Amino acid sequence: MRVFVTGASGFIGSALVPELIDAGHEVLGLARSEASADALTAAGAVVHHGSLDDLDSLRKGAAASDGVIHLAFNHDFSDYVGAARTDLRAIETLGDALTGTGRPLVITAGTLGLPAGRVATENDVPASGPSAAPRNAGTLAALALAARGVRSSVLRLPPSVHGDGDHGFVPTLIEIARDKGVSGYIGDGSNCWPAVHRLDAAHLFRLALEQAPAGSVLHAVAEEGVAVRAIAEVIGRRLNRPTASIPQDQAGEHFGWLAGFLGADVRASSELTRKSLGWRPTRPGLIDDLDRDQYFRRSAA
Repeated sequence: MRVFVTGASGFIGSALVPELIDAGHEVLGLARSEASADALTAAGAVVHHGSLDDLDSLRKGAAASDGVIHLAFNHDFSDYVGAARTDLRAIETLGDALTGTGRPLVITAGTLGLPAGRVATENDVPASGPSAAPRNAGTLAALALAARGVRSSVLRLPPSVHGDGDHGFVPTLIEIARDKGVSGYIGDGSNCWPAVHRLDAAHLFRLALEQAPAGSVLHAVAEEGVAVRAIAEVIGRRLNRPTASIPQDQAGEHFGWLAGFLGADVRASSELTRKSLGWRPTRPGLIDDLDRDQYFRRSAA
């Protein structure tokens, strides 16, 4: 299968490309820079120049392929709504190119924004409307493509996708602990984040491409919930900083943009995904993976 992959040179994409090639697929990777193009060439992928804002490049890439995996997203939290709109336009464009073909389109979403305070499942339908999470519109648009002859599926990632090259929430917490002199959490820190290793996530993206039924929702969740306090304790021990609760009214000042996510309790299950596709995550969990020199060397700059 010739697979068009957006975000192919990114954190998960750089694990997905060899996953696909090793399984016998050809990868057409979207590249918006020469550095990305060079990385894709070195990984054995064919380069397709373009970007999420260049809808014509997305349309041509999808039309030239037997399936699409859409990983790219502009993680600019200063304009998250705008990034979500760009993502929606990209999904709509990819879907238009695949309409009536029966070819697979796997898009990326997140477990953040699902109902809090309980274990979310693949059956949880994202809310719609002005008050809904910004990326929900893209999820709903992708699922609607199933009625238009696209084998569309939505793969939800947890807030912590960890492994070598991680530059997400956990490395941000490490840098905040360095800067503030304390490894913090909000409240009693018992709230939980689900997690998955990037290599296990990459494997699930391939399984979704190959097997997921049209209109399906999948969860790339290896651990239903890891307590935020446990994450902070590893960071504190590794940095030789105290671990402490940050009062809610001081969380914004202490954690910045991360404060709104850090206090969330967003546990999620992948039981239905495992039964449907036979996915079995095998890589280290978040705490074991975090408790390595690699995380702290990378964050030392």
